[in-house]
Amino acid sequence: MPGPEEEKDDDGLVRLQKLLAQSGVGSRRRCEELMLDGLVEVDGEVVTRLGTKVDPRTAVIRVAGKRLPPVSAHVYLALNKPRGVVSTMSDPQGRRTLTDLVSDRPERLFHVGRLDTDTEGLILLTNDGEFAQRVAHPSYELDKVYVAEVQGVADRSVVRRLRAGVTLEDGPVEVSGCRLVSTARERSIIELTIHEGRNRIVRRLLEAVGHPVLRLTRTAVGPVGLRGLTPGASRELTSDELGTLLDSARL
Repeated sequence: MPGPEEEKDDDGLVRLQKLLAQSGVGSRRRCEELMLDGLVEVDGEVVTRLGTKVDPRTAVIRVAGKRLPPVSAHVYLALNKPRGVVSTMSDPQGRRTLTDLVSDRPERLFHVGRLDTDTEGLILLTNDGEFAQRVAHPSYELDKVYVAEVQGVADRSVVRRLRAGVTLEDGPVEVSGCRLVSTARERSIIELTIHEGRNRIVRRLLEAVGHPVLRLTRTAVGPVGLRGLTPGASRELTSDELGTLLDSARL
């Protein structure tokens, strides 16, 4: 998240209300009011003294409980990966990759987790290695939402079975949420929420309950959604999205 560069002290410190204003929280006056009302925290402590200076690169700042991402040279993107695109930044076989979709970006980006080549939807890109490792790691239990078009007419018993958890050959799978979106002509649409990242986990899970996947889309990763992104398009994460992800990854 790029931020204020001017009016820093020699040691890189910036007045807190100025940092808040330049980060889009509100006008300078509004930011001062938030501080005086006790709604601004820095590193876990409420700060009400106007003129307090902080390091914009390292301070953990919250406004009304919401994390404000630090000033950083890192970038964080949401990308709507089309089907057929390989979830890598390069491919020795010459197939279309994520790099082809963000060729206008000057940064050296890498992907946060993967999507199968035949799966479409949301994937995050960044040049922040620690962020990528944390967010992709299942131990942080970041929910991922998938919408699957499957074979067969699913019913509520399938939803109950999925919610109860299914054991595959490589272990049990915990489903955080599941709902039947629609059924028609031997096809159904099921929305699943899981935090696992095992290989082809959603496809194997739905096949295990008798409904092989015909088409699969990831629609959300934690607080980040596709938000109308057309296939192949990307956008920068909002401050709220990034703040929530940083908290989830304990960064």
